[in-house]
Amino acid sequence: MKLEYPAPRRCDCTETLHSHQVEDPYRWMEDPDAAETQEYVNAQNKITMPYLEECCVKKVFHEKLVDLFDFPKQGCPFKRGDKFYYNFNSGLQNQYVLHQQDTPDSPGEVFLDPNTLSEDGTISSGCTRFSEDGKIMAYTLSVSGSDWKTIKFMRTDTKEELEDVLEHVKFSCLSWTHDNKGLFYNKYPKADTSDLGTETNSNIHQKLYYHRLGTSQSEDVLCLELPEEPHWMPGCEVSDCGTILLVYISKGCEPVNKLWVHDLPDQGLPEQFNFTKIVDNFDAEYDFIANKGRVFYLKTNLKADRYKLISVDLDNPSQENWKEIMAEKTSVLEWIGCVRGNLLVTCYMEDCVNRLYIHQLESGSLIQAVDLPPGSIVGYSGRSKDSFMYFKFMSFINPGVIYYMDLSKGEDNFTAEVFKETAIKGFNSSDYVTNQIFFTSKDGTKVPMFVTHSKDLVLDGSNPTLMYGYGGFNISLTPSYSSSRMIFIKFLGGVFCEVNMRGGGEYGNDWHHAGSLASKQNVFDDFISAGEELCKLKYTSPKKLAIEGGSNGGLLVAACANQRQICSGRWYVT
Repeated sequence: MKLEYPAPRRCDCTETLHSHQVEDPYRWMEDPDAAETQEYVNAQNKITMPYLEECCVKKVFHEKLVDLFDFPKQGCPFKRGDKFYYNFNSGLQNQYVLHQQDTPDSPGEVFLDPNTLSEDGTISSGCTRFSEDGKIMAYTLSVSGSDWKTIKFMRTDTKEELEDVLEHVKFSCLSWTHDNKGLFYNKYPKADTSDLGTETNSNIHQKLYYHRLGTSQSEDVLCLELPEEPHWMPGCEVSDCGTILLVYISKGCEPVNKLWVHDLPDQGLPEQFNFTKIVDNFDAEYDFIANKGRVFYLKTNLKADRYKLISVDLDNPSQENWKEIMAEKTSVLEWIGCVRGNLLVTCYMEDCVNRLYIHQLESGSLIQAVDLPPGSIVGYSGRSKDSFMYFKFMSFINPGVIYYMDLSKGEDNFTAEVFKETAIKGFNSSDYVTNQIFFTSKDGTKVPMFVTHSKDLVLDGSNPTLMYGYGGFNISLTPSYSSSRMIFIKFLGGVFCEVNMRGGGEYGNDWHHAGSLASKQNVFDDFISAGEELCKLKYTSPKKLAIEGGSNGGLLVAACANQRQICSGRWYVT
């Protein structure tokens, strides 16, 4: 069957970028709500949909999709006030449902179900933050995937909705003062939100506000604005002790921020905000981990590409007085949690898989490693006031295991116990295998990729293979379970490959910068070299190899499809 695709209109659009004339004849397609764009999409669908409807395996494939997607999914339990909470999806629900329970082992009941808020299930709940006493929950709602949020409030004992509603919220922090009377959040000037879910415009002049429960949003206290820098964004959080407000001022996507602090009174707010500027430049990133009195512990990449932990005494905050608590390692320090008041849980990324360790807070000394197979930590709960923690492990062939660790007794030899395993009907992880392969890219750089397939796969070059990549914005790809990819592997004899190219954050900022801006070509070369390696190792052949990417990964596959035909064959782009 010969398919006649609609010919898109080419417009006369040319820009001068870095002294080069760059044509962009399809600029008009960047407006997804324009009549012409919608007409073009509809014309494409008139070709695609009939073809799919006539596909002889569509019904069977749909049944298999449902079987592998329809399984219970649960997040880590977390304690707020005297209750525990967890997010749960029974299988095919559009949105996760927040449940409340008395103990982690007691039956949970529905606390907030976003699926009931719209007929099509497109209203989602994002961020949730509980007051210090756990009696009020603030939560955000989003329509159709939009970045614009509405903040609402609910009593945790009666599930009663409060009258407080906060609008014009986007990319916002949510941080309660410890008197339980209100929270800090971010708001933009009033903007047009008629295109929720498809908006592409940027926003400027974000401000930091404080909202007191029981008052109108128009009465909210303006805490910080930066009129001379309209693109800067001032987020914040309140320290564990409740006495210090930390403000993070960021710009763009680079991992850098300013750090300002302000003392908070026991009740209410200071009469006016005069911030102490601990860091007033964009040289590095600083993230609050814990504090002991006026000594604050910060995760930073200052002169540490892969991050380290430092301490800063707020009474003596000059940089020459900062102390290094945990030095930079050869692997990337992804995140740190503080539990039991004096213990640190560190998550490192070592060759694209996560490893967990427990350290002493004030000295940074290692207490123990947590024994886990290669994979990713995709969930964590545990706070300084908690004497326990939960974390969720996942891999390409493991749909998820939640572990519990009791940290209340002793100083070492803590044990990770299985709290809940994810089970999928008809799926047995022992039937599959994941291998990590390091290949050589065009310029000689060693690059890793994960290859997952059934254990009985024959390496004869005939296997259909899907190769996925991203390679940008300092975002790391780590092992994760995907039902759609497992269907490809299980029922179509497929091979799935995930490539950890430069541009991501797998080996720190140097790895990221080696695949960005003027070095972006390295990302494409890495991806092309990965495809060549798969063919060389007989996993597949050019005619059996498809490539996939979304967002920045869409740029990747488009560039590779135009730049190179692998092994004298062709790319199949998805």
